[in-house]
Amino acid sequence: MPKSRPKSLFSQKTYLEFVKRNLVIIPTYKEIENIEKMVRKVFSLPTPFELLIVDDNSPDGTAGKVIELQNEFTDRLHLIQRAGKLGLGTAYLTGFKWALERKYDYIYEMDCDFSHNPDDLEHLYAACEEDGADLAIGSRYISGINVVNWPLGRVLMSYGASLYVRFVTGMNVKDTTAGFKCYRRNVLETIDLDNIRLKGYGFQIEMKFKTWKHGFKIKEVSIVFTDRTEGTSKMSGGIFNEALWGVMKMKIRSWGEKYPKANRQ
Repeated sequence: MPKSRPKSLFSQKTYLEFVKRNLVIIPTYKEIENIEKMVRKVFSLPTPFELLIVDDNSPDGTAGKVIELQNEFTDRLHLIQRAGKLGLGTAYLTGFKWALERKYDYIYEMDCDFSHNPDDLEHLYAACEEDGADLAIGSRYISGINVVNWPLGRVLMSYGASLYVRFVTGMNVKDTTAGFKCYRRNVLETIDLDNIRLKGYGFQIEMKFKTWKHGFKIKEVSIVFTDRTEGTSKMSGGIFNEALWGVMKMKIRSWGEKYPKANRQ
């Protein structure tokens, strides 16, 4: 939870320096049913989060709705519009670089479809700010299998993929494919973002792997993942195939790469 405001002996400038700057990055493609509800929900939370929407030229007017909402949330809602559907990984990399240029303290990844409960942003924040994690992961599998409204086949595919990644990489992370996360800024400053190879959902695995290889502290926070009720899922078998073969190639490449020890703050 956010720290209470300092007493009057602190100036307004000191107070603003005291408060951590939090940026939630949400990639969007055809999320008109969800975008306004998500924006309003995030901005209703106790911690002062900002939002960066990275929209891939949604034909349904998602970006237009964000622009409309910016009139109401002038300093907290930001938008990057891209020319086309360029992939999840590149959307986050674009957002990471934008966040690093502006010196945000904590940078989050979250889906727009409410499969990630925005209330859990508070728990990810606490894991980093209070518990000292460098990467906090909203984990579906740290305490059993906490997934709602997925068919059994998809649950088995997702859980099996995490087991496979753990076996190949050696990471002690239960939910290796999770996409609900909070990074301290120095993690993203340490990782060579221009050398991230996997661009689909394998991107989530590669970012965790490199965070782990650099020696940063990773903490999993139990969440309940609920499949979307509005809009269209972007998941496909091809996404899992990319992650399957990409993880093996990533592991092999890592044998020839150097990972400087983490500069933990």
